[in-house]
Amino acid sequence: MRHKFPLPTQNVEELKSALLHWCGISSHSSFLDSNHHHDKYSQYDWLVAIGAHQTISPSQNYFAEQRAAFHKHEDWLFGHLSYDLKNSLENLSTQTTDTIGFSPMLFYIPKIVVYSKAGEILVESLEHKSADEFYAALPAISNLEKSNSIRLQPKTKEAEYLRKVASLKEHLQFGNIYEVNYCIEFSTQTKDFLPISAFENLNKSASAPFSAFYKNADTYLICASPERYIQKTGNHIISQPIKGTIRRDKNPEMDAMLKIDLYNNEKERSENVMITDLVRNDLSQTAKRGTVKVDELFGIYTFNTVHQMISTVSSTLDDQYDLTDVLQTSFPMGSMTGAPKIKAMELIDEHENFARNLYAGSVGYIDPKGNFDFNVVIRSLFYNANTSYLSARVGSAITIHCDAKKEYEECLLKAENLFAALR
Repeated sequence: MRHKFPLPTQNVEELKSALLHWCGISSHSSFLDSNHHHDKYSQYDWLVAIGAHQTISPSQNYFAEQRAAFHKHEDWLFGHLSYDLKNSLENLSTQTTDTIGFSPMLFYIPKIVVYSKAGEILVESLEHKSADEFYAALPAISNLEKSNSIRLQPKTKEAEYLRKVASLKEHLQFGNIYEVNYCIEFSTQTKDFLPISAFENLNKSASAPFSAFYKNADTYLICASPERYIQKTGNHIISQPIKGTIRRDKNPEMDAMLKIDLYNNEKERSENVMITDLVRNDLSQTAKRGTVKVDELFGIYTFNTVHQMISTVSSTLDDQYDLTDVLQTSFPMGSMTGAPKIKAMELIDEHENFARNLYAGSVGYIDPKGNFDFNVVIRSLFYNANTSYLSARVGSAITIHCDAKKEYEECLLKAENLFAALR
């Protein structure tokens, strides 16, 4: 039984910092931060889930086991969906080696959930009955040394990138696909990486609405995602794919012009509308007839380092389907595959030289009522403490009219904030 009690709302940033450090010493933890953006993790400003009362890590029949676990416990579930789940959903395989180590799917029932909602901070704990007990257990923040500057090396050099894009364009020319999300990796081996410090750096600089520090044993995700994969509130479903990126400028007038340029860019609009249509099709599989709609097309949203083009698609869940059906029929998200989805994923496996694992997957939560919110795992660092492998992955949409060199420059733009977090 969970005990629910409030915490004082003074010194919120100090509390969040202490909770983040508690996440760092727990076997399983999630620190989900909206950074005061309008697009919050559902109705929460931030959520923290610490410790695993029970883990659900299916080895097959992934979504069936996830459904059974939720209906059995009707409790909080925090966890992830790896991009590699595609191999169980479709007749696909991944030939490249996984260097990160997150399982295809994992959810855990946390011992402690702390969240900010409507001006309150609440705790739901299996271990503590009052705020005094909770504060007594809250570990002191250790004075972590700052790590030395870490540099990631490209696994795909620019010349190889250009060759791969040329190959993908041949498939586009023949009509095999209309768009494909091609990604590259930067990596290194290091024992100097400090996950909490890196997240603090990245979260401060990016201030993204779907940021996450996520830990499973010795595998870490440091995420500054601006993108929502999918949200369920009651029977209302929304998905918000991002396609379209342009840099920020320190000059306010130039920055405003860049937003206009992004909105009017025919290439970016074409990419965005193709993925919006794909998402409409995905949601239609579980929607009541006639309820799928595009609430916003080509919305321009501003973040600390980039402007993004975001569209919002919504539906009403048909009574014959449940939360698991929504995830199973929409994963992986179209913004990270391309269209048509299955052919795009086949070509991704052929052209990328790394296994995506949790990159292009999702982390989030399911609450006891069956509501959920999941991000798209992009703009992220991945670390395996067992192998000392540190990685960043970035990508962009390849279409028939794209300029390969500009796409490579877009990848570097997306990676710059990740590199800066390691300096």
